[in-house]
Amino acid sequence: MSRADTRQHDRTATGPQNGPATAGERRTPDPGAREPGGSSAGPAPETAGEREPGGSSSGPTSETAGERRTPGLVPVAETLRSVERRPPVPGEAGPGEAAGRRPGAGAAFLRLLGSELGLTFRRPRNQAMLGVLAVVPVVVGVALRLFAADDGMGGVITAVAGNGLMLTFASLSFLTVLLMPVTVSVVAGDALAGEAAAGTLRYLLAAPAGRTRLLMVKYLNAVVFSLAVTAVVAASALLTGLVLFPTGPVTLLSGTTVSVADGLLRVLLTVGYVGAGMAALAAVALAMSAFTEVSIGAIAGTVVFVVVSQVLRAVPQLDGLAPYLLPTWWMRFDGVLRDPVATGDMAQGLLVFGAYVLLFGSIAWARFTGKDITS
Repeated sequence: MSRADTRQHDRTATGPQNGPATAGERRTPDPGAREPGGSSAGPAPETAGEREPGGSSSGPTSETAGERRTPGLVPVAETLRSVERRPPVPGEAGPGEAAGRRPGAGAAFLRLLGSELGLTFRRPRNQAMLGVLAVVPVVVGVALRLFAADDGMGGVITAVAGNGLMLTFASLSFLTVLLMPVTVSVVAGDALAGEAAAGTLRYLLAAPAGRTRLLMVKYLNAVVFSLAVTAVVAASALLTGLVLFPTGPVTLLSGTTVSVADGLLRVLLTVGYVGAGMAALAAVALAMSAFTEVSIGAIAGTVVFVVVSQVLRAVPQLDGLAPYLLPTWWMRFDGVLRDPVATGDMAQGLLVFGAYVLLFGSIAWARFTGKDITS
Protein backbone atom coordinates (compact mmCIF):
# COMPACT_ATOMS: atom_id res chain seq x y z
CA MET A 1 0.00 0.00 0.00
CA SER A 2 1.39 3.35 -0.98
CA ARG A 3 1.99 6.17 1.46
CA ALA A 4 -0.94 8.17 0.03
CA ASP A 5 -3.28 5.21 0.41
CA THR A 6 -2.16 4.80 4.02
CA ARG A 7 -3.03 8.45 4.85
CA GLN A 8 -6.42 8.11 3.22
CA HIS A 9 -7.10 4.93 5.19
CA ASP A 10 -6.20 6.60 8.51
CA ARG A 11 -8.40 9.60 7.74
CA THR A 12 -11.34 7.31 6.90
CA ALA A 13 -10.86 5.23 10.04
CA THR A 14 -10.79 8.17 12.43
CA GLY A 15 -13.64 10.09 10.73
CA PRO A 16 -13.88 13.88 10.09
CA GLN A 17 -12.01 15.85 12.72
CA ASN A 18 -14.70 18.46 13.20
CA GLY A 19 -17.72 16.39 12.23
CA PRO A 20 -20.38 14.97 14.53
CA ALA A 21 -19.22 12.25 16.85
CA THR A 22 -20.40 8.76 16.26
CA ALA A 23 -22.15 6.62 18.86
CA GLY A 24 -19.87 5.71 21.70
CA GLU A 25 -17.33 8.35 20.81
CA ARG A 26 -16.56 11.29 22.98
CA ARG A 27 -14.90 14.30 21.48
CA THR A 28 -12.91 16.84 23.37
CA PRO A 29 -14.77 20.15 23.07
CA ASP A 30 -13.06 23.10 21.45
CA PRO A 31 -12.27 25.93 23.81
CA GLY A 32 -14.64 28.77 23.18
CA ALA A 33 -17.01 26.81 20.93
CA ARG A 34 -20.65 27.70 21.55
CA GLU A 35 -23.38 25.11 22.06
CA PRO A 36 -26.87 25.58 20.66
CA GLY A 37 -28.65 28.32 22.59
CA GLY A 38 -25.66 30.66 22.77
CA SER A 39 -23.95 29.15 25.86
CA SER A 40 -20.27 28.65 25.75
CA ALA A 41 -19.00 25.11 25.79
CA GLY A 42 -15.73 26.10 27.35
CA PRO A 43 -13.90 28.93 29.00
CA ALA A 44 -14.28 32.18 27.05
CA PRO A 45 -11.26 34.26 26.18
CA GLU A 46 -10.44 37.09 28.55
CA THR A 47 -12.09 40.36 27.74
CA ALA A 48 -10.98 43.89 28.46
CA GLY A 49 -11.20 44.55 32.17
CA GLU A 50 -10.42 41.02 33.43
CA ARG A 51 -7.36 40.69 35.57
CA GLU A 52 -4.24 39.27 34.05
CA PRO A 53 -1.83 37.07 35.98
CA GLY A 54 -0.20 39.11 38.68
CA GLY A 55 -3.37 40.98 39.64
CA SER A 56 -3.15 43.88 37.19
CA SER A 57 -6.20 44.93 35.23
CA SER A 58 -6.01 45.13 31.47
CA GLY A 59 -8.78 47.74 31.11
CA PRO A 60 -11.79 49.46 32.73
CA THR A 61 -14.21 47.33 34.65
CA SER A 62 -17.96 47.40 34.52
CA GLU A 63 -19.06 47.53 38.13
CA THR A 64 -22.45 46.86 39.59
CA ALA A 65 -24.49 49.14 41.80
CA GLY A 66 -22.96 49.70 45.23
CA GLU A 67 -19.40 49.19 44.04
CA ARG A 68 -16.79 51.89 43.46
CA ARG A 69 -17.99 54.32 40.80
CA THR A 70 -16.00 55.72 37.94
CA PRO A 71 -13.39 58.23 39.15
CA GLY A 72 -14.36 61.87 38.53
CA LEU A 73 -18.12 61.21 38.39
CA VAL A 74 -20.00 62.69 41.35
CA PRO A 75 -23.79 62.48 41.57
CA VAL A 76 -25.69 65.76 41.55
CA ALA A 77 -27.28 65.08 44.94
CA GLU A 78 -23.88 64.53 46.50
CA THR A 79 -22.56 67.71 44.89
CA LEU A 80 -25.35 69.77 46.43
CA ARG A 81 -24.77 68.23 49.85
CA SER A 82 -21.05 68.88 49.66
CA VAL A 83 -21.65 72.50 48.65
CA GLU A 84 -23.96 73.11 51.56
CA ARG A 85 -21.56 71.30 53.93
CA ARG A 86 -24.36 69.83 55.97
CA PRO A 87 -26.92 67.04 55.68
CA PRO A 88 -30.45 67.94 54.63
CA VAL A 89 -32.83 68.84 57.46
CA PRO A 90 -36.14 66.93 57.59
CA GLY A 91 -39.04 69.12 56.59
CA GLU A 92 -36.85 71.65 54.81
CA ALA A 93 -37.43 72.40 51.14
CA GLY A 94 -34.84 70.72 48.98
CA PRO A 95 -33.59 71.40 45.45
CA GLY A 96 -36.35 71.70 42.88
CA GLU A 97 -39.10 71.89 45.49
CA ALA A 98 -41.74 74.57 45.71
CA ALA A 99 -39.56 76.81 47.85
CA GLY A 100 -37.15 77.12 44.96
CA ARG A 101 -34.14 77.56 47.25
CA ARG A 102 -31.51 75.17 48.48
CA PRO A 103 -31.22 74.46 52.19
CA GLY A 104 -28.94 76.98 53.85
CA ALA A 105 -29.12 79.58 51.05
CA GLY A 106 -29.23 82.38 53.61
CA ALA A 107 -26.20 81.00 55.41
CA ALA A 108 -24.35 80.65 52.11
CA PHE A 109 -25.17 84.28 51.28
CA LEU A 110 -23.82 85.45 54.63
CA ARG A 111 -20.67 83.37 54.18
CA LEU A 112 -20.10 84.92 50.76
CA LEU A 113 -20.70 88.42 52.15
CA GLY A 114 -18.36 87.77 55.09
CA SER A 115 -15.66 86.55 52.74
CA GLU A 116 -16.07 89.63 50.54
CA LEU A 117 -15.89 91.97 53.54
CA GLY A 118 -12.78 90.22 54.81
CA LEU A 119 -11.06 90.59 51.45
CA THR A 120 -12.02 94.26 51.23
CA PHE A 121 -10.86 95.31 54.69
CA ARG A 122 -7.69 93.20 54.57
CA ARG A 123 -6.56 94.67 51.28
CA PRO A 124 -3.56 96.99 51.88
CA ARG A 125 -4.83 99.56 49.37
CA ASN A 126 -8.11 99.97 51.21
CA GLN A 127 -6.40 100.09 54.60
CA ALA A 128 -4.11 102.82 53.29
CA MET A 129 -7.07 104.89 52.09
CA LEU A 130 -8.81 104.53 55.46
CA GLY A 131 -5.57 105.56 57.15
CA VAL A 132 -5.31 108.71 55.03
CA LEU A 133 -8.92 109.60 55.83
CA ALA A 134 -8.18 109.15 59.55
CA VAL A 135 -5.13 111.44 59.34
CA VAL A 136 -6.87 114.34 57.57
CA PRO A 137 -9.07 115.37 60.55
CA VAL A 138 -5.98 115.34 62.75
CA VAL A 139 -4.20 117.69 60.35
CA VAL A 140 -7.27 119.91 60.14
CA GLY A 141 -7.58 119.99 63.92
CA VAL A 142 -3.91 120.88 64.44
CA ALA A 143 -4.14 123.63 61.80
CA LEU A 144 -7.24 125.10 63.41
CA ARG A 145 -5.59 124.94 66.80
CA LEU A 146 -2.55 126.88 65.55
CA PHE A 147 -4.54 129.62 63.80
CA ALA A 148 -7.55 129.86 66.10
CA ALA A 149 -6.00 132.74 68.06
CA ASP A 150 -5.50 134.95 64.99
CA ASP A 151 -7.78 137.92 64.63
CA GLY A 152 -10.40 137.87 61.93
CA MET A 153 -10.99 134.13 62.14
CA GLY A 154 -14.64 133.27 62.40
CA GLY A 155 -17.30 130.89 61.18
CA VAL A 156 -16.28 127.26 61.34
CA ILE A 157 -12.91 127.98 62.97
CA THR A 158 -14.54 129.86 65.83
CA ALA A 159 -17.13 127.14 66.27
CA VAL A 160 -14.49 124.42 66.36
CA ALA A 161 -12.28 126.40 68.71
CA GLY A 162 -15.21 126.77 71.07
CA ASN A 163 -16.20 123.11 71.08
CA GLY A 164 -14.31 120.01 69.93
CA LEU A 165 -17.49 118.28 68.75
CA MET A 166 -17.75 120.76 65.92
CA LEU A 167 -14.54 119.40 64.38
CA THR A 168 -16.53 116.33 63.32
CA PHE A 169 -18.96 118.38 61.25
CA ALA A 170 -16.14 120.51 59.83
CA SER A 171 -14.10 117.45 58.76
CA LEU A 172 -17.07 115.83 57.08
CA SER A 173 -17.75 119.09 55.24
CA PHE A 174 -14.19 119.12 53.88
CA LEU A 175 -13.90 115.45 52.97
CA THR A 176 -17.38 114.85 51.56
CA VAL A 177 -16.60 117.12 48.63
CA LEU A 178 -14.04 114.84 46.95
CA LEU A 179 -11.75 112.62 49.07
CA MET A 180 -14.47 110.40 50.55
CA PRO A 181 -16.22 109.94 47.15
CA VAL A 182 -12.90 108.94 45.57
CA THR A 183 -12.30 106.33 48.29
CA VAL A 184 -15.76 104.81 47.85
CA SER A 185 -15.39 104.87 44.05
CA VAL A 186 -12.18 102.85 44.23
CA VAL A 187 -13.82 99.99 46.13
CA ALA A 188 -17.21 99.99 44.36
CA GLY A 189 -15.72 100.52 40.89
CA ASP A 190 -13.38 97.59 41.42
CA ALA A 191 -16.17 95.26 42.56
CA LEU A 192 -17.01 93.61 39.22
CA ALA A 193 -14.40 95.01 36.85
CA GLY A 194 -11.60 93.96 39.17
CA GLU A 195 -12.86 90.39 39.32
CA ALA A 196 -13.17 90.30 35.53
CA ALA A 197 -9.66 91.69 35.05
CA ALA A 198 -8.22 89.12 37.46
CA GLY A 199 -10.09 86.28 35.70
CA THR A 200 -11.95 85.23 38.88
CA LEU A 201 -15.46 86.37 37.98
CA ARG A 202 -16.45 83.17 36.14
CA TYR A 203 -15.19 81.07 39.05
CA LEU A 204 -17.29 83.09 41.51
CA LEU A 205 -20.36 82.41 39.37
CA ALA A 206 -19.51 78.69 39.21
CA ALA A 207 -19.28 78.38 43.02
CA PRO A 208 -22.35 78.37 42.54
CA ALA A 209 -23.27 81.99 43.24
CA GLY A 210 -26.05 83.38 41.06
CA ARG A 211 -25.47 86.67 39.31
CA THR A 212 -28.15 88.51 41.26
CA ARG A 213 -26.85 87.21 44.57
CA LEU A 214 -23.26 88.06 43.66
CA LEU A 215 -24.32 91.57 42.64
CA MET A 216 -26.12 92.03 45.96
CA VAL A 217 -23.04 90.86 47.85
CA LYS A 218 -20.83 93.28 45.94
CA TYR A 219 -23.15 96.20 46.63
CA LEU A 220 -23.64 95.40 50.31
CA ASN A 221 -19.89 95.17 50.63
CA ALA A 222 -19.58 98.66 49.12
CA VAL A 223 -22.30 99.96 51.47
CA VAL A 224 -20.49 98.62 54.53
CA PHE A 225 -17.24 100.15 53.31
CA SER A 226 -19.02 103.49 52.73
CA LEU A 227 -20.29 103.48 56.31
CA ALA A 228 -16.81 102.52 57.51
CA VAL A 229 -15.29 105.46 55.61
CA THR A 230 -17.74 107.88 57.22
CA ALA A 231 -17.28 106.36 60.67
CA VAL A 232 -13.46 106.54 60.44
CA VAL A 233 -13.57 110.23 59.55
CA ALA A 234 -16.08 111.01 62.30
CA ALA A 235 -14.24 109.00 64.96
CA SER A 236 -10.86 110.55 64.11
CA ALA A 237 -12.31 114.07 64.11
CA LEU A 238 -14.18 113.47 67.37
CA LEU A 239 -11.12 112.16 69.20
CA THR A 240 -8.94 114.98 67.82
CA GLY A 241 -11.51 117.58 68.83
CA LEU A 242 -11.77 116.20 72.36
CA VAL A 243 -7.99 116.34 72.73
CA LEU A 244 -7.25 119.74 71.16
CA PHE A 245 -10.32 121.80 71.99
CA PRO A 246 -12.62 122.30 74.97
CA THR A 247 -15.79 120.26 75.15
CA GLY A 248 -19.11 121.41 76.54
CA PRO A 249 -22.61 122.31 75.44
CA VAL A 250 -22.83 122.65 71.67
CA THR A 251 -24.06 125.86 70.07
CA LEU A 252 -25.98 125.02 66.90
CA LEU A 253 -26.28 127.07 63.71
CA SER A 254 -29.72 128.20 64.82
CA GLY A 255 -28.21 129.69 67.99
CA THR A 256 -29.63 127.07 70.34
CA THR A 257 -27.34 125.36 72.84
CA VAL A 258 -27.69 121.63 73.41
CA SER A 259 -25.97 119.20 75.77
CA VAL A 260 -22.92 117.12 74.95
CA ALA A 261 -25.06 113.96 74.82
CA ASP A 262 -27.42 115.64 72.36
CA GLY A 263 -24.41 116.75 70.33
CA LEU A 264 -23.06 113.19 70.19
CA LEU A 265 -26.45 111.96 69.02
CA ARG A 266 -26.40 114.54 66.24
CA VAL A 267 -22.93 113.34 65.25
CA LEU A 268 -24.34 109.81 64.97
CA LEU A 269 -27.20 111.04 62.77
CA THR A 270 -24.69 112.83 60.56
CA VAL A 271 -22.63 109.64 60.14
CA GLY A 272 -25.73 107.74 59.05
CA TYR A 273 -26.83 110.43 56.59
CA VAL A 274 -23.42 110.89 54.97
CA GLY A 275 -22.94 107.11 54.85
CA ALA A 276 -26.23 106.80 52.95
CA GLY A 277 -25.01 109.42 50.47
CA MET A 278 -21.77 107.50 49.91
CA ALA A 279 -23.79 104.29 49.46
CA ALA A 280 -25.76 105.99 46.67
CA LEU A 281 -22.46 106.87 45.00
CA ALA A 282 -21.39 103.24 45.38
CA ALA A 283 -24.41 102.22 43.27
CA VAL A 284 -23.22 104.56 40.51
CA ALA A 285 -19.71 103.08 40.64
CA LEU A 286 -21.07 99.52 40.63
CA ALA A 287 -23.15 100.24 37.51
CA MET A 288 -20.06 101.56 35.74
CA SER A 289 -18.10 98.53 36.91
CA ALA A 290 -20.65 96.26 35.22
CA PHE A 291 -19.90 97.84 31.83
CA THR A 292 -16.16 97.31 31.76
CA GLU A 293 -13.47 94.78 32.60
CA VAL A 294 -10.95 97.51 33.51
CA SER A 295 -11.45 98.71 37.08
CA ILE A 296 -9.58 101.98 36.56
CA GLY A 297 -12.13 102.89 33.90
CA ALA A 298 -15.06 102.43 36.32
CA ILE A 299 -13.23 104.35 39.07
CA ALA A 300 -12.30 107.21 36.75
CA GLY A 301 -15.83 107.35 35.36
CA THR A 302 -17.30 107.67 38.85
CA VAL A 303 -14.84 110.40 39.85
CA VAL A 304 -15.63 112.31 36.65
CA PHE A 305 -19.34 111.95 37.49
CA VAL A 306 -18.71 113.53 40.91
CA VAL A 307 -16.52 116.35 39.58
CA VAL A 308 -18.93 117.25 36.78
CA SER A 309 -21.83 117.26 39.23
CA GLN A 310 -19.91 119.57 41.56
CA VAL A 311 -19.15 121.94 38.68
CA LEU A 312 -22.74 122.00 37.45
CA ARG A 313 -24.15 122.81 40.87
CA ALA A 314 -21.65 125.66 41.20
CA VAL A 315 -22.94 127.43 38.07
CA PRO A 316 -25.76 129.85 39.04
CA GLN A 317 -27.41 129.57 35.61
CA LEU A 318 -27.85 125.82 36.17
CA ASP A 319 -29.60 126.00 39.51
CA GLY A 320 -32.49 124.05 38.01
CA LEU A 321 -30.26 120.98 37.77
CA ALA A 322 -29.06 121.14 41.36
CA PRO A 323 -31.93 119.12 42.93
CA TYR A 324 -31.17 116.22 40.59
CA LEU A 325 -27.44 116.11 41.29
CA LEU A 326 -26.22 113.68 43.95
CA PRO A 327 -23.55 115.94 45.54
CA THR A 328 -26.17 118.61 46.18
CA TRP A 329 -27.68 116.49 48.94
CA TRP A 330 -24.48 115.34 50.59
CA MET A 331 -24.10 118.63 52.46
CA ARG A 332 -27.67 118.61 53.77
CA PHE A 333 -26.43 116.93 56.95
CA ASP A 334 -26.17 120.46 58.33
CA GLY A 335 -29.83 119.97 59.18
CA VAL A 336 -28.69 118.25 62.40
CA LEU A 337 -27.10 121.56 63.49
CA ARG A 338 -30.48 123.23 63.68
CA ASP A 339 -33.09 123.10 66.37
CA PRO A 340 -35.33 121.39 65.68
CA VAL A 341 -33.52 119.09 63.30
CA ALA A 342 -34.36 119.87 59.65
CA THR A 343 -35.87 116.47 59.06
CA GLY A 344 -37.67 117.62 55.90
CA ASP A 345 -34.48 118.43 54.00
CA MET A 346 -32.70 115.33 55.27
CA ALA A 347 -35.64 113.09 54.42
CA GLN A 348 -35.72 114.52 50.92
CA GLY A 349 -32.00 113.83 50.64
CA LEU A 350 -32.54 110.22 51.70
CA LEU A 351 -35.23 109.87 49.03
CA VAL A 352 -32.78 111.14 46.41
CA PHE A 353 -30.18 108.65 47.64
CA GLY A 354 -32.73 105.86 47.39
CA ALA A 355 -33.69 106.93 43.86
CA TYR A 356 -30.03 106.82 42.77
CA VAL A 357 -29.60 103.37 44.32
CA LEU A 358 -32.73 102.07 42.58
CA LEU A 359 -31.84 103.60 39.20
CA PHE A 360 -28.18 102.66 39.00
CA GLY A 361 -28.73 99.36 40.81
CA SER A 362 -31.24 98.39 38.13
CA ILE A 363 -28.78 99.39 35.42
CA ALA A 364 -26.06 97.29 37.02
CA TRP A 365 -28.41 94.31 37.40
CA ALA A 366 -29.67 94.51 33.80
CA ARG A 367 -26.15 94.69 32.44
CA PHE A 368 -24.54 92.10 34.70
CA THR A 369 -27.26 89.46 34.37
CA GLY A 370 -27.48 89.84 30.59
CA LYS A 371 -23.84 89.93 29.48
CA ASP A 372 -21.55 87.02 28.68
CA ILE A 373 -18.83 86.41 31.23
CA THR A 374 -15.63 85.84 29.31
CA SER A 375 -13.08 86.20 32.09
